[in-house]
Parts: sequence; structure tokens; C-alpha cells
Amino acid sequence: MRDHPIPPVTEPLQYRAIGVVRGTYRPEDADQFTRGVLVDAEGQELEAVVLGRMLTLMRRHLAMDAPHLWVVYPRCRDAGHLHLQITGIWEPSTLQPGASDDALPEGDNYFSIRGELIYTRPETGDLVVKVRQKPRADGSRPLPFKLQLKGEIPLDQLRHFVSLDVRRQGQELHVESHELIAPMPTRGGKGRGGARKGGGRSSRPQARA
Repeated sequence: MRDHPIPPVTEPLQYRAIGVVRGTYRPEDADQFTRGVLVDAEGQELEAVVLGRMLTLMRRHLAMDAPHLWVVYPRCRDAGHLHLQITGIWEPSTLQPGASDDALPEGDNYFSIRGELIYTRPETGDLVVKVRQKPRADGSRPLPFKLQLKGEIPLDQLRHFVSLDVRRQGQELHVESHELIAPMPTRGGKGRGGARKGGGRSSRPQARA
């Protein structure tokens, strides 16, 4: 088992949107276990679905009436409405014999978001990041998705690849810190910073979960 539920970045332009949320999963009904809500300590309900590989683990090994620290992929279908895809759990004390510390240095409700900044309005604290997903096993490419976030990033960083440390607050994701990685390439091979010189190869963004 890794020592952290969020894997390290392996490429400078690696897309991803992943985080951890502590809560109690409550299925929609007994016959629809894969769809339900995560209820946090404040009683906030977050729309959630369980990805297939988690079903057996949840049913056989977890106390479903207790809170757990879930590893999730965030989606924003509407402003102010967070949707979570449950892909894992971080609970070494339960799943790894001899382990006792389930706490993470970043704390609960932490998300790592990496993608293209396509909208920012610093005066209102609104921004949108586009995230591309890695190809499926059959070779098909899922459509990119957009995450609506809260935070202040200057307009001159629009159309750049950014890495964001984000914290969930209720139904919103708030940027705590951000790093500017690189301008996004445009058609014709030019970035916003100008044409490449010397015929050097540019780094291509790598899609990840």
C-alpha cells in the first residue's frame, strides 16, 4: 500500500482531479448501492457514485454506518453543486495490518487539481479549469471535463497549465495555493509566450485520473 492516497505527479503537464473527503456513505436505496450521498461531519450531503471496483470492499470490509476517508474524483455539473466519484478509501488501520495512522498531512477535504485555466474572474473569485482524462483500455478518449472553483488567479495566467491545492468547503472547491506550470500550446505549435526557437520539442500534456 502506498503511503498516500494521491499518487505523485510523474509528468510536468499531467492532468488530474483527485481528493479526499471524510463522510458516511448512504446509498440511495438497498437496490441502488452505487448511487447515494456522502454525509460529512456537519451534515452536508454530497452527491456521490461508487465506482465498480469499490463495491466488494465496501460491502465486505467496511462499517457502512461509520465515516471513512474516501478517495474521490470531483465533478461540477452545476455551480455550487459538487458531485463525487468514489474510487478508493484511505484507512490503513483497517486495510493494512499493523498500521495505525490514518491522518494525512494535508488534512481532510484536500484536492489536487491540475489542468488548463480556461476562465478566471478575480473580482468575483470564480475560475474554471479544464481537465483531460487518460484514454480508456479500449483506446477511446473520454471528453475533457470542467471544474468550477473558487479562488483568485490573475487574468494573465489564463490559458496556462496550472497546479492547484484545493480545499472543499461545503459544495464548493476553494483554491488554497496555485502554481503556474506552462502556457498551453495553441494550434500551429505556438504557446502564448511565443513561437519555440531552435526546433525544440515541446512537452505534451499527459492525461491522468
